Parts: sequence; structure tokens; C-alpha cells
Amino acid sequence: MRVVLFFDLPMVTNEDKKRYRKFRKFLIKEGFIMVQESVYSKLVLNSGSARFIYKKVDQNKPTYGLIQLLTITEKQYNNIEFVLGKSSSNILDDIERVIII
Repeated sequence: MRVVLFFDLPMVTNEDKKRYRKFRKFLIKEGFIMVQESVYSKLVLNSGSARFIYKKVDQNKPTYGLIQLLTITEKQYNNIEFVLGKSSSNILDDIERVIII
């Protein structure tokens, strides 16, 4: 499963920018990977893990803006069709184990 997070935060004042940076750092610390600007995804094992992530995002949300969460299966995520541009191959974002020798 995968949790996809979409957000749109105000960036008008210095305080807005500070809140944006703090929220983005939280996402990265929690293991979210940037898919494109303001769209992040995170692999989760099951719906319980997804609910836990939902709660953590709610606890760390900024004061203003729009944040949306969507849980989809890995099969659904892999069916993403690129209309323009291409997938970044330098990002490891699957559930396969990595062994570096």
C-alpha cells in the first residue's frame, strides 16, 4: 500500500514559509518521497500503518492551507501513466529489499 499526500500551503509571509519548511522536513523525516512538487508518497505495510501516518500528519499539520491524503495499492500506484516527463530512476521507492555489497 501507499499513502499519497497532496498539499497546497500559503507562501506569502515569512511565517508561512517557515511553516512550509517545517512541514516538508516532517514529511521527509517520516519517510515520504517527493513525487512532484507538493505531492509526496510513502510505502506502508497495511491499512493500520496508513491510519497511523494519517494521525501523524494531522498532529503536524500547519495552521493554514490544504492537505489531502489518499491510500492506494501498489498495483494502482504502478499504473500511473506519464503524459509528459518521465519517472526519476535515481529514487528507490519500492518495497524490495536493498543489499549493498
